[in-house]
Amino acid sequence: MNEENNSQGIILVLVSMALFSFQDALIKLVFEKAALYEIYFGRIFIASVILGAYLFFKKQKIKFKTEYPFLTVIRVVLHFFAFSFFFISLTYMSLAMANALFFSSPFFISIFAKFFLKEQIGIRRWSAIFLGFIGIYIVLNPDFSEFEYKNLLPVLCAFFYAISMTITKITSDKDNLYTQLFYFYTLAIGLCLIIFIFFGSGEFNKYNDPTMQFIFREWFSNTTYAWKYILIMGATASISFVCIFKAYSSYSPSVVSLFEYSLIIWSIIIGYLLFSEIPTLRTFIGISLIISAGIYIFVRERIRKQDITLKFPKRR
Repeated sequence: MNEENNSQGIILVLVSMALFSFQDALIKLVFEKAALYEIYFGRIFIASVILGAYLFFKKQKIKFKTEYPFLTVIRVVLHFFAFSFFFISLTYMSLAMANALFFSSPFFISIFAKFFLKEQIGIRRWSAIFLGFIGIYIVLNPDFSEFEYKNLLPVLCAFFYAISMTITKITSDKDNLYTQLFYFYTLAIGLCLIIFIFFGSGEFNKYNDPTMQFIFREWFSNTTYAWKYILIMGATASISFVCIFKAYSSYSPSVVSLFEYSLIIWSIIIGYLLFSEIPTLRTFIGISLIISAGIYIFVRERIRKQDITLKFPKRR
């Protein structure tokens, strides 16, 4: 691992986050012309083909048997519906707000690590988690007399995503990255096909609300317009994966992971350029609290690991 030249890893993460934000923008551009799970299916299918070709030419072997079949299915289902919620939120929410709320996931992950992975969390990390949730509260700006509960979807996405990542931590001791990716793509495509069988004809699309139409719209009803965007989504998803995997495998994860927060910055920039979205002062304050709390949790975790290494050095 080349930890001395982490600047290249940082650039890869920045590129990856920019591409992820660009994919989100494409969903906002296309959601009125395509169905939610048509987009999900196309994006995953294209990305899996490109990634499969990449692994084939790299001669990377994949272990097709998982040691955790039940947890693997649960992980994929949670991840699948987590980002279904996120894509739905993009139909009525700005890119910056949706991504800021999604970054509540480190707070949930810390909580789950405490109860399921038996990690120790001190008062300072609990305080950071509390501060992060205050940031979420500020971003949501709730007026409970007229509160739009659908604004909680990115937070629900973060909650499901945190559970899936906790399961990933448990299963990664025996299932490597490629095995987990294989099952994610295979099962996610299977879920999309099941949804297509029951909802793909558009017979349940009896709503005037654009968001509900996005969920229940007939698949392949506007392929000429929609699939050029879906193809780009699949390609950028593959490039994003290669960038993020290269960054984490070749450089210091404890350094490069911090720059994932650039996704919020990219979302603000792209949202302004493509949709004239300008976050309110309240949103900026909430985003600042969320990022600050997330960075603090990241720093505390890094310090904790260093302390463990000093107390229990690896034997050579």
